[in-house]
Amino acid sequence: MTGLDVAFAAAGTVAAASAVLSVTTRHVVHAALWLVVSLGAVAGCYLVLGAEFVALVQVLIYVGAVVVLVLFALMLTRAPIGPNEEVSASPLHRALAAVLAAGVTALLAAVLVPLARVVGAVRRGGPGTTGLGEQLFGTWVWPFEALSVLLLAALVAALAVAGMARGRGAGEP
Repeated sequence: MTGLDVAFAAAGTVAAASAVLSVTTRHVVHAALWLVVSLGAVAGCYLVLGAEFVALVQVLIYVGAVVVLVLFALMLTRAPIGPNEEVSASPLHRALAAVLAAGVTALLAAVLVPLARVVGAVRRGGPGTTGLGEQLFGTWVWPFEALSVLLLAALVAALAVAGMARGRGAGEP
């Protein structure tokens, strides 16, 4: 086992543990912060695998944009910060969810572990960052720009909805 294997296992363990904490915590803000840790650890996995560009995109897009958008949405809508008993699941539902999660994990392990043995025989090469950039900003520039406009419209709509909700809460029509 090399040092890269150990680093990948450590980053993967941090990603998995923080993902579990993200979905099991009862505080919405804490869940968003654990999501930051999980996505950052996934970027670390990409770095260990030698995909620096993908790691940078992971940090910029997911950690830098998506999580910040989630936190802004929480602040603007004045979502409850602490645990909310109205939406809490019963112990039976939690147990059933745990059994289902264990079953899905076992199924994925049964499928992916045999594939891990074959990965060594597969050529891991691919287009470099130059080829990826040429494709993204050459062939796919219009869908990329359309996605940018769509995300901007969603952000403006979220601000408008938050402004209407805030106005309604203050007693305005």
